[in-house]
Formats: sequence, structure tokens, C-alpha cells
Amino acid sequence: MSREAGPVVARTRAELAAARAGMSGTVGVVMTMGALHEGHARLLRTAREQADHVVMTLFVNPLQFGPNEDFDRYPRTFDRDLEIAAAEGVDVVFTPTPAEMYPNGEPAVRVNPGPVGELLEGASRPGFFHGVLTVVCKLLHLTRADIAYFGEKDYQQLTLIRTMVRDLDLGVEICGVPTVREPGGLALSSRNRYLSPAERETALALSRALRAGAVAAENGEDALAAARKELEQTAVLDVDYVVLTDPELGPPPEHGPARLLIAARVGTTRLIDNAPVEIH
Repeated sequence: MSREAGPVVARTRAELAAARAGMSGTVGVVMTMGALHEGHARLLRTAREQADHVVMTLFVNPLQFGPNEDFDRYPRTFDRDLEIAAAEGVDVVFTPTPAEMYPNGEPAVRVNPGPVGELLEGASRPGFFHGVLTVVCKLLHLTRADIAYFGEKDYQQLTLIRTMVRDLDLGVEICGVPTVREPGGLALSSRNRYLSPAERETALALSRALRAGAVAAENGEDALAAARKELEQTAVLDVDYVVLTDPELGPPPEHGPARLLIAARVGTTRLIDNAPVEIH
């Protein structure tokens, strides 16, 4: 399949199936809700390097937005997104409408994320991961991908997707790609565009807290204390949680690899971030 003219834009299941039928070799998929930034570009670039063909999905999934969340406000920048997809060598962009993805209305059967899906982001946003896993499962089936690429910024999401693929025998390799950051350390996110210059400065406290926790990781308590101390110095930051877990989001280990996760609201914008930590 030639990419010289840019990616094929498939808006229906039939168009996606027709485009997919022309692919041989490995197929990688990058799932997005649009408003692409360099973090998405890194995912697409990684897929381009590792797979013979790349499918990008662009779908703002209504199932993962709560009643008071920003579905209508979520940025939609299709023309710019298509330019980025073309620049990164994407073969097919699948951009269905909600009616195409959910032809019978909201699905009566959804993927249950299990206990881990009710913690952290799941506790703050009830039903969120039911919506995420349901759409990911559907898109894995529709794209018939061999490898799916997800960013580590949404670490709980990445962990739950890996668990779903394993537990449901979906036969897809899940590849996590490290978080891309701005020069000051702020993790790239489509929601960063909502931040004012002053709020952007405030948001840097999240990455500073992660670095402080990593440096102080003689034990888990020290790592958490250092991260919390850094966050407490920014009074206007509304912190949701700061937790230390093992890499699978279970209880933190006494020694070895762990994960430090943070969520906080800056003004009206909710941000999340995380980093690996080595407990000594």
C-alpha cells in the first residue's frame, strides 16, 4: 500500500475492512481521540519503525466521559491530525462517528476492568475504564492489529489494557511507549491547551514531585513523602492522589521497581502523571 498520497481515511467499518484487506505483514495500531501532539507522533513513529503497516484510530469516545466531564469541550482538530498522521507515515486513519462505533446505541455489554479499574482514575471517574476498555476491545477487533501502542503517561490505562488482552486471549502485543515531556518537564497532553501561562507553571509541580520521589527512594515512605512535600509547596494545586505501587498497580514492593502516580487539578484542568521508581 502506497503512502505517497497520505493515509486512507476510513469512516465506516466497511471502508476500514477494505483498507485492511490490502495489508500484508504486521499491522500496528495507535488509538487516539485526536488533538494530536508530539506524544502521539512518538507513538506513530514507534509503530512505523516496528510494523509493516500503521493504522491510527481517531475517535472521541463518549463512553469514557462522565456527565460533568468535557466531551463537547474536548478539542477536535481533524485537519491538523491528518497532517501529523501523513507526516508519520500512517497508512489508514479510521475515524468513525459514535453511531458507526455503537450502531445500537450505548452498548449493553461492556468490558469490566476489575478491581484495579475502580482505583485511582477509576475512583475519581466512575465508569471511565469500562468505557476505555470497551472501545479498545472493539477497535482491536475492527483493526485486526498485531501490535497496539499506548503511552505510559496513562499508566493505569496501559496496565488495564495489558490485563484485558491477557485475560481475554485477544492475541495482540501491547507496547508501552515512554511519556514525552515539554522542556520544563510537563507531560504532553491534549488537555494542556486548556492551561493558562500561570497554570502551566503551576502544573510543573507534578513532574518535580515525581523527580523528588525518585531521588528519595531509599524506601517507599521516603519516595511518597518527598513527592507530597513538593506538591504541598504549590498551594493552588488541587491534588487528587499521590500513590506508590508495584509496576502492576498492586502494593508497593520493599525493594525493586515501583511506580509513582499523581493526579491533580490545575484550575479547571485535571492532569495525571507518573514515573518509574527504583526502591533501594
